[in-house]
Amino acid sequence: MPVSVTMPRLGESVTEGTVTRWLKQEGDTVEVDEPLLEVSTDKVDTEIPSPAAGVLSRIVVGEDETAEVGSELAVIAGEGESTGGGETAPQQEEPAEEAAEAAEEPQAEAEQPAVEEPEPQAQAAPAPSGEGTPVKMPALGESVTEGTVTRWLKQVGDTVEVDEPLLEVSTDKVDTEIPSPVAGTVLEIKVPEDETAAVGADLAVIGAAGAAPAEAKPEPKAEPKAEAKPEPKPEPKAEAEPEPKVEEPTPGMSYNEPSAEAETSAQPAQAEQKAVPSAPAQQRPSAPAQGGEEAAGYVTPLVRKLASEHGVDLSSVNGTGVGGRIRKQDVLEAAEKAKAAKAAPAPAQQPAAAAPAKPAAKPQPSAKRGSTEKLPRIRATIAKRMQQSLHEMAQLTTVVEVDVTKVAKLRAQAKESFQQRHGVKLSFLPFFALAAVEALQAYPIVNASMDLDAGTITYPDSENLGIAVDTERGLMVPVIHGAGDLNLGGIAKRIADLAERTRTNKISPDEIAGATFTLTNTGSRGALFDTPIVPSPQSAMLGTGAVVKRPVVVNDPELGEVIAVRSMVYLALSYDHRLIDGADAARFLVAVKERLESGNFEAELGL
Repeated sequence: MPVSVTMPRLGESVTEGTVTRWLKQEGDTVEVDEPLLEVSTDKVDTEIPSPAAGVLSRIVVGEDETAEVGSELAVIAGEGESTGGGETAPQQEEPAEEAAEAAEEPQAEAEQPAVEEPEPQAQAAPAPSGEGTPVKMPALGESVTEGTVTRWLKQVGDTVEVDEPLLEVSTDKVDTEIPSPVAGTVLEIKVPEDETAAVGADLAVIGAAGAAPAEAKPEPKAEPKAEAKPEPKPEPKAEAEPEPKVEEPTPGMSYNEPSAEAETSAQPAQAEQKAVPSAPAQQRPSAPAQGGEEAAGYVTPLVRKLASEHGVDLSSVNGTGVGGRIRKQDVLEAAEKAKAAKAAPAPAQQPAAAAPAKPAAKPQPSAKRGSTEKLPRIRATIAKRMQQSLHEMAQLTTVVEVDVTKVAKLRAQAKESFQQRHGVKLSFLPFFALAAVEALQAYPIVNASMDLDAGTITYPDSENLGIAVDTERGLMVPVIHGAGDLNLGGIAKRIADLAERTRTNKISPDEIAGATFTLTNTGSRGALFDTPIVPSPQSAMLGTGAVVKRPVVVNDPELGEVIAVRSMVYLALSYDHRLIDGADAARFLVAVKERLESGNFEAELGL
């Protein structure tokens, strides 16, 4: 059965891509997940893997041509099928359209009896049920060799469309959804939830596209037969039934509510992009689903349709999927809550009036008190790496106090024009990042890495700045590659973009790897300073505390020593003492301090 290769979605705002090079040509044999072509967008250049094993029978979009997301790029033919360029499509379409037309072409019938004779009789239903298209574990990063199935979004017998989310997979770098490579019916689930599979392993089997719609009624009868032969099939079905009951109280939902508060409070300290939803908010009465999609990221057509039918505003729904993705159950629960609120409007209004005073007087206790939950994979990975870093390095922390009063005044003066010009809010973090990157260029030992076994010190030719981001899944560190080539506006835009996509689980594995130095904004929660743990193989990490106003003794040219109210911040540098001496760390911090206290950012801000 031929499989269509479609243009995938390569970013939140990406609508099309350009084919830069075909790595395979018509007639070449390809394996599952083998690189098939290279695609370029305005954000990223990437390789598109083959969704199935077979022969590249037809290339639809040539090199240097542009195709929209979801459009067909090529056709992969299965074993024994014709590989003759444009002849593949008509031969596959004729049996599905009309048996009479197929009978008029004896040549086409003469080629099919040996391999596809059962297909014309049952309209392609029996063959896919026995064979189908395997869903493979994709390579989710350069060094990722396996992944754990955290949740199946579809069960045996469910119908799926091309690129519709099929399951959720967790690795030590990222949690992501795996889309269906073809349209059809889920015939078998080979890797149940909470089990680990190697890259390239079969996760499930999907029947041929078009088989389910052609025989929608007999399909439930065929389902028990498929389950009767391999007895393990009823097990995933039994697991799938209690799944919603188990997930609702577990971390997926309980993390979601505090994470919304955490992200809101974190935005003033880190770069944020929440000014955008003001425009979609005006469109909610006419198109509530669009507002929810912009606020919650990827929303499936089914969820969008349900929200429209029940009148649910997706922007107000807390998703329980990976990265806060809104699921069908979330929409149905929101609709039920809305009905209950309409039935009893009076009780709902009374607590609303007293609600503002209660959180201020006493915080609400968490639902997790007295409970035990499974350790998330990402948290386990963070724990191992932090412990490994402390064991491998001789770490210590040096702290300096910085007067950022001039920066605070410049920020207050330029924040409105800066947001209009760059589309992001201006926080203190880009100033800290720019000063740190400039100091790294002057003192490259802080940006270097050491290999004791090889007896070498490596000085990178660029400053790849990691930015620690607080997410509901744990602390993640996306990377600004080549940060030394960016100005203040460029760094601010990159911080806002990476932070937003990291929180919504739209970050790619390559964007959270390769950091040479990390910056963590511990002051976003009000902490004055802490002692960050340096992640291996980096040699240093800078922590920025909260900017606070307090009385400080300053030297005035005319009055001498006086007490004045100044904006102060602590900068804490943790470093590997095996490579970096205390004097090197102090020189680096003094360079950052002098750059910030001088306040010479007028040119960067257009003042």
